[in-house]
Amino acid sequence: MPTSVHHRPIAERIDWLFDLARRHAGEYASPEAWLARQRYHASHPTAILVMKCMDGRINIPVATRTPKGIILPFRNLGGIFHLGWPHLGETLTAAVGKVVASGRQALMMITYHYSRGDERRGCAGFHYRTDDARAHTFGIREEVSALFGQGHGTVYPLVCGFETDEEALVLHGRDGQTLSMADLSEADRPELPARLQQLLPDMPARMRADLLPLLEGNLAHIAALRQTERSLDIEHREWMICVGRGFDWLHLPNVALIIGPYSPDLADPIRKAAGIIEGNMAAGRIPDDGFLVLSSVPYEDIGVDRARAELKSRFMARFAADVIRREFPALAPRMTVRETVLNWDSRSVEPLPAGVAADR
Repeated sequence: MPTSVHHRPIAERIDWLFDLARRHAGEYASPEAWLARQRYHASHPTAILVMKCMDGRINIPVATRTPKGIILPFRNLGGIFHLGWPHLGETLTAAVGKVVASGRQALMMITYHYSRGDERRGCAGFHYRTDDARAHTFGIREEVSALFGQGHGTVYPLVCGFETDEEALVLHGRDGQTLSMADLSEADRPELPARLQQLLPDMPARMRADLLPLLEGNLAHIAALRQTERSLDIEHREWMICVGRGFDWLHLPNVALIIGPYSPDLADPIRKAAGIIEGNMAAGRIPDDGFLVLSSVPYEDIGVDRARAELKSRFMARFAADVIRREFPALAPRMTVRETVLNWDSRSVEPLPAGVAADR
């Protein structure tokens, strides 16, 4: 994303954002992309689910060179999840249910992220304490085992680090063993199957075979990054708060604070996100002319399912706007609200007519 976008007037930033969504949908729905997904599923039937932080740097499909639409993401501030949260548990169970009904297995990648070069480029959600972030992912792993079974024959929870400087995966196996893709090279590719079997001996063979392309893709991605010059200095310049699901198209660093609709206390992450936006304006990192609250809910069928998605999107936008008006009265007049639903088949973002929450 051009750096200048952060400094444009809010109306231009919003126009740029929806143009990005349209371009993503066009690429996703192209015949070439559709055929690539079908071919990939035929060769690698294991479903891949990823639980991760909202940070736009953690783009697993790009980092593993996996076709768009293969990996199902669950994103939240800090990558903080608790499977006891009612909506999260139901959403995750429904996703796994669809996988199992089609005779497939599910690999659930539970991720934390960090920076080798500077801890301040790590996860702000855990106050840059990587040990805490890692410990939380292992807690999620235990919850997944409690929900879907300790044998891991159908759903396998895999803890993965993501080192953002080189966009490298770090796999955690038994007895504290790890496998970092950044420590390997193309010469190590033939040994990957044996290394995986040693690291994850309890993972079903089919899953290991379907995990392998992600690791091979990550090796190639790391090698390509090492040939380019990249600025790793991360300055928080978020200018939008996203509430809901279906933000796969929004994988850009320091643009958005994404809040999944999972926690029973949505007000807390909204409050934290608004505080970050206010701080960005006060520090001059973004213009103080406005910020965006964007809601999104996916739907699969027209009719009742889409109507439900519309009602939910409007509710979440109204809820977020009310929290900000109540707790950040000086910030609220600069708020613009947009409500959308997402067509899951085409990944098209569909703006809804202005509702009550959209009043500025």
